[in-house]
Amino acid sequence: MFLPELCIKRPVLATVMSLAIILIGVISFLRLPVREYPNIDAPIVSVRTVYPGASAEIMESQVTQPLEDSLAGIEGVRTIKSVSREEVSQITVEFLLERDVDSAANDVRDRVARVRGQLPDETNDPVVAKIEADAQAIMWLAFSSDRHSALEITDYADRTIVDRLQALPGVASVIIAGERRYAMRLWLDRDRMAAYSLTPQDVEDALKKQNIELPSGRIESRQREFSVLTESDLRTPAQFNDLILKETKGYPIRLRDIGYAEIGAADERNAVRVNGNPSVGLGVVKQSTANTLSVAQAVKALLPALRDSLPEGMKIIVGYDGSVFIEKSIEAVYHTMLEALALVVAVIYLFLRNWRATLIPFVTIPVSLIGSFFFLYALGFTINTLTLLGLVLAIGLVVDDAIVMLEN
Repeated sequence: MFLPELCIKRPVLATVMSLAIILIGVISFLRLPVREYPNIDAPIVSVRTVYPGASAEIMESQVTQPLEDSLAGIEGVRTIKSVSREEVSQITVEFLLERDVDSAANDVRDRVARVRGQLPDETNDPVVAKIEADAQAIMWLAFSSDRHSALEITDYADRTIVDRLQALPGVASVIIAGERRYAMRLWLDRDRMAAYSLTPQDVEDALKKQNIELPSGRIESRQREFSVLTESDLRTPAQFNDLILKETKGYPIRLRDIGYAEIGAADERNAVRVNGNPSVGLGVVKQSTANTLSVAQAVKALLPALRDSLPEGMKIIVGYDGSVFIEKSIEAVYHTMLEALALVVAVIYLFLRNWRATLIPFVTIPVSLIGSFFFLYALGFTINTLTLLGLVLAIGLVVDDAIVMLEN
């Protein structure tokens, strides 16, 4: 009972202590990150393997099945899920909550390395990665234009917009969806290839031999030194069309004899549409400790400057903003806290019929709730719907303690 007696005998000290608690709580509140739910990352590890040109059946039998058989023996596995589709095998391994995700990822890498020799030689090395809850984009920006192609939009966004977004505080990375990267596409006529007894493999071999850029050492003299570079890489469609595939009776057969080369997109299998219009999307991924609302506000503040710098005919809109739902959810909880505070004060006055007895719990509730933000900050918690719900439930406990102390 030392603290209550001290506060009663020294009201000025009690007032200063309360103000100090409020000050510390407000500072901690301003530094707390805001999320929709608590930062809980389940121990989940994914294994992604790419086999160019393989069908879904081949991916299932030759890639996914050997990997699953090897991963099934790892300790602490809860579930194993796999998806085999054309050219891609995706395996998701979920571990028990008590299992350390870093140790689990190392075990997965070890098991994958054991069966790497059983996979087809043409498969790319399997990529083992930890799945994090914050690895999803919180906002998507859609680029579209009625004067520019998807290649030009992607090139402009990659060179100009991505770096400016990644420079914002709290931004971890920027994802480009529906992108179209510049590439040289070779179109082959099968009838002409048959006439010249050529196959696509012959074209590929010719590209590997003639489209190269190799360091070739250096030339030294007494006073000078030159670096030698063997540069025979092809850059323009005309150079590709002049590519010699083979010689028949002293006559060179070039690429233009069986087809042609043109600049196009490296991959046209993915597409993004906004309101039915083809677009290129930029997804903003925040850092794990960053404030979702602050990152979203920073991106929105940058949008006017981005729009002013866009080429004529190009426009940018916010296609998806995940911070809106979080902001509205937090606001709803705040409103619930205010309503609970008002109802508590009304009920206390209704039963006690004493303004002084009602005023004490009314002052106690804000001081206690605001002061609790310091412990949230010190323990590494965030402001989310669950922590705020706990504060709402704590209002009743604070009122009970205040009434008990008042009666004593």
